[in-house]
Order: sequence, then C-alpha cells, then structure tokens
Amino acid sequence: MLFVRTAELKSGMRLARPIYSKEGVLLYERNSKLTPQSITSIRNFGLIGIFILEPAEPVPPMTKDDIEFERFQTMNVYAIDDELSRIIQTKRATKTQVITANVIRSYGHLDKRINFVQNLRSKEDYVCKHALNVAILCAMITHVMNMKLDEQLDTVIAAVVHDIGKLMLSKTMPQMMADEEALERYEVQGFDLVDKTFSSNPGVKRVCVQAQKMQSNFEKGIFNPDIKMVPGAKVLLVANAYDEMTAMQLEGEPASEVRALRLLMENPDVFDPDVVDAMIRSINILAPGSCIELNTGEKGLVLTQNDENILRPMVLTFNTNMIVDLSNEMAYGDLEIKDIMKTMDNRYVIDTEALKRSGFAFKEPEYVEVPEEEKYVPGRDF
Repeated sequence: MLFVRTAELKSGMRLARPIYSKEGVLLYERNSKLTPQSITSIRNFGLIGIFILEPAEPVPPMTKDDIEFERFQTMNVYAIDDELSRIIQTKRATKTQVITANVIRSYGHLDKRINFVQNLRSKEDYVCKHALNVAILCAMITHVMNMKLDEQLDTVIAAVVHDIGKLMLSKTMPQMMADEEALERYEVQGFDLVDKTFSSNPGVKRVCVQAQKMQSNFEKGIFNPDIKMVPGAKVLLVANAYDEMTAMQLEGEPASEVRALRLLMENPDVFDPDVVDAMIRSINILAPGSCIELNTGEKGLVLTQNDENILRPMVLTFNTNMIVDLSNEMAYGDLEIKDIMKTMDNRYVIDTEALKRSGFAFKEPEYVEVPEEEKYVPGRDF
C-alpha cells in the first residue's frame, strides 16, 4: 500500500482505503479504480493524498469496526485541523468540546479491544492525525482506568491540543521542523496559547505541560523521581509516546507495536505501568494471526493472546510446527518474542474454524466483504 499525493494520482490506480466526505458519507469503496472524473472529485474534496494498492496487492480485509475507525478518523482530522487553526488565529476554542465529546462517545466507553491501525502521514496532516490518535488512545485508557469524567475530559482535550505549538511552527517555518530550539520555543508558546484559550479549565494546560516535560526529560536521558504528575498527564505521556513510535514517519521506519510496548514496559519510572496495562487492554497487540519472530530467529504465528502478559502468547512455530505456550516460563523461559513480522497493511486473515476445531478460543472477526462488482480482476476496467 502506498500513500500518493493528490497531485500525483493517475487513472487506473486502485483505492486501498474507502474515502468518506467530511460528513462521513461513503464516496468511494475500497478497490475502486480511479478515473479522470474521480481524480477531479478527490482534488475538489481538498484531500492531501490517498492510499493506493500496489498493482499485485490484494484488498486488505477490514472489519466493521475497522471501517468505522477509518470513517471516524477522516471526519475528525478535518475537524481538528479547522479547530487548531482557529485557536491559533483567534485564541478561541469553538469546537474542541464537540470534538472531545465525539471521541469519548465513540471510544471512551468500549469494553473490547480495537485494531489501532496506523496510517501513512504527510507533513501537512501529521500533527492533526497524531492529535486525533492520541485523543482516541486517551479516551480508551481513561475508560479502562475508570477515571472521573472531568479528568477524562481534561485528558482528551489536552490530547487534541497538546501539539498546537508544533502546528504553529509548521505553519510559520516548515523548513525549521528539525530545529530543536525552535521546536521547544514553539511548544512553550503553544502551552501559553492553551492556557489563554482554556483559562477557565487550567487542568488542560497542566496535563499538557507535565506530560511534555517528562517526555522531554526521558528523551534527554534525564530522570527526576520528584516530578509529580496528575493522572491525565500519565495517560497522555503513554498515549503520545506509543503513537509517535508506531506511526509512519516522514523519515525512517516506525517501531513495531512490540518494540514500542517493550520500551514503555521497560521504563516503569517514566511510563506508569497501570496506564500501560490499560492501553494493552484497549488495543489489539499480538492478536491471533499475527506473525512473529522469536529471539532464536524462528518465525511463528500467534494462536491465542495472553491477557496476563501480552508479550508471552501461545504461538505455532513455522519450522518445527510445534505449539509453544510462552506463558509457561518454566518450560520456555528463555524464549521471547523479538518482533512482529510485518505483512502488507499489517492485516491478516486466519482460519478461525481450524483454531476452534483444535480447541482454541477465538472471537470471530466480522470481516466486511468487498462488493463483488468492486473486486479486482486483472485486465478488467471499472
């Protein structure tokens, strides 16, 4: 799957993701083949770019929840971009409460894990996409932790606006995005703007500042055990770090979910273990069907998750065709998962019936089929 800017779209390219309007109405289904008319329409929508399937790439499977996640992201990234730009220009927030309420209503009351799938990002949409993803993570984590409603609200609002200083910098001096001094200066200006905009709600700035300070110290190798953090700041710190590590980067490769999670778990003095555990209970990491690599170099397939220790599931090894229960540390204490083997789009299809016949508990994903008329046939035009 490739991210292609709108100006570079060509007839014949196939969509890897459905396209929705700002109102959430489905405009183009997955696997639709672009025509001159559809390209003109996409440009008129003001989209920065879209995701395209490579020539031989099959349509990735998606569940109903996955499709709703895509739709929700599309609608709310536009909303966040408009709102943050408005705050920068007027120092007034008019839609932040609405955006926050939408995030909490959709993801702040779930009693199940979701597939938190990362997308490619561009310079133009990175800050807003990051803000939305962090807000979604914060909503889920605060729900699992049973935080008070006012704390949940402060945390999700802080997630939406915490990087507004970076957005100010990118709009003013995009060539200086790599300048650390300029970045820190604009981050401070951003927090001052948050303070003025949400003067009646000082908890929002408090969450932003405390999380940013701890993150900055961690990146610089500074540890100060005396730093006190409100619960919302601990949540924002974990959500922000996880999304930054696993998101597609403008340069370099993103960290896998396993590597990101391991870093969080190996630094409990910085990243609160209770918050990390709440995130683990909110998103699918090492779900059945995930392909993994063990520290011995052997490859395998995750059969069942381990809710007690997410990094030690039951796996089927490819070379020896053996079932290894990593939760049995007496027998397999020397074995551990080194990393995830990435597949196209990081999606999978697994024979759930075979797992059930073998006695493994498995919740059936509700995959959404691509309409028959939209399925790709080589040489066939749409």
